[in-house]
Amino acid sequence: MTRTTLTQSLSLRQAYKAEIDRREGDRLDREAKERAQQESDHAAATALFAALEGDPDFLSEHGLHLDRTRYAVILDHRDFRLRAYFEAEEASVTSADRRTATTPTAAPRKQAMAASVEEALILLAQFLADETP
Repeated sequence: MTRTTLTQSLSLRQAYKAEIDRREGDRLDREAKERAQQESDHAAATALFAALEGDPDFLSEHGLHLDRTRYAVILDHRDFRLRAYFEAEEASVTSADRRTATTPTAAPRKQAMAASVEEALILLAQFLADETP
């Protein structure tokens, strides 16, 4: 290909525009994937919260206060805190001892990963059983 043919077929302006368009498309794809991931994590937290709030008598019997944020579900007790945080379609479930904590959000003593809402619920039940006599 001669220089004249190359110049006529593609200019720097056209190549630049094509690159900017490609990058914009990539950015939009990344944002769409991230948004879908966030929606999935929020839906999982909402499902776990709904499962836990379905039995308020049980929560009351065990002195638990149920709370949630966009991606986390928290079970607070005066002596401990159980928390499930959803990210990237997994839940990090933690148990923290509040009896010896120096801050309201005590550092976790135990942590486990769950691949589903059901697994997160089972881990919360196991951690609760560990905390209660």
